[in-house]
Amino acid sequence: MREELVLVKPSEDYLEQIYEYRQEFLDNDDSMDGTSSLRRFEKIEEWLQWVDKNENDETCANDFVPSSQFLTIRKLDNKVVGMVNIRHRLNEHLLNFGGHIGYSIRKSERRKGYAKEQLRLALLEAKKLKINEVLITCNKDNFASRNTILSANGILENEVKDEDEIIQRYWINNKGI
Repeated sequence: MREELVLVKPSEDYLEQIYEYRQEFLDNDDSMDGTSSLRRFEKIEEWLQWVDKNENDETCANDFVPSSQFLTIRKLDNKVVGMVNIRHRLNEHLLNFGGHIGYSIRKSERRKGYAKEQLRLALLEAKKLKINEVLITCNKDNFASRNTILSANGILENEVKDEDEIIQRYWINNKGI
């Protein structure tokens, strides 16, 4: 990877780019992992409010855990190339199927090493939250995500069935990062 990436909190400064990010995933019928339910929001301003609400225990939606949402920005041109969501703790569903960190890279920016760097940056943020053992999951057939997790020294614990998909559950020791 040549370009430097940074994680930034979503803001109105990125409204148009977030909308374009969402649209690119919809156009490609792609999974929008790590986006705090962005698929559900046609108005990005409402999504920004949702993200803010879900950052704290007191305001977090029912059946959700507090989480930190980030845009992955390529510094060279200030472009949103990915998104990552860090859940501050796990509920039963996240423990079995979702994990601490969800992430995605837009299709037009894949195969450039961005996912590995995005995960590295997300692990640093997780460490700030004192998450020392990080669970990350992916579909068994998602080779790119599996390779990203393995690049961060993910250790496969097991595979679980979720409806008609096999989910692989990986743990990353975040203490030494």
